[in-house]
Amino acid sequence: MGAIQDELAELSAEFEILGDWEERYRYVIDLGKDLAPLTDAERSDANKVRGCASQVWLVTEPQSDGALKFRGDSDAHIVRGLIAIVLRLFSGRQPAEILAFDAEAAFETLGLKGALSQQRSNGLASMVARIRRDAEVRA
Repeated sequence: MGAIQDELAELSAEFEILGDWEERYRYVIDLGKDLAPLTDAERSDANKVRGCASQVWLVTEPQSDGALKFRGDSDAHIVRGLIAIVLRLFSGRQPAEILAFDAEAAFETLGLKGALSQQRSNGLASMVARIRRDAEVRA
């Protein structure tokens, strides 16, 4: 797995190819379809992300090498896709790399900031804040 910046560059290139936001939204929704489902037990209050309009759950799994693997799910299609993007950027990374990464700038690069409603943007920020908190605990 390359650096988080490499993953961002790859995502950015994929978005560039798609052109307009209608196509990009469809692509984001498609990304969400590939998420592994969470178990009912994982859809717990402890895994729930606060500050999201939709139901969002994130599971953090520390790996033996110190990296953090994340899994997530939502009851909303577009949000599942946003989770897939967040996981692609952050899952499998060391806490220090997660904490050093400017997610807000990344979402700006992808054009998500301007394309998402305020509620979705806040939800995305809440997901990243949760991942950063989990990384800080293990850094």
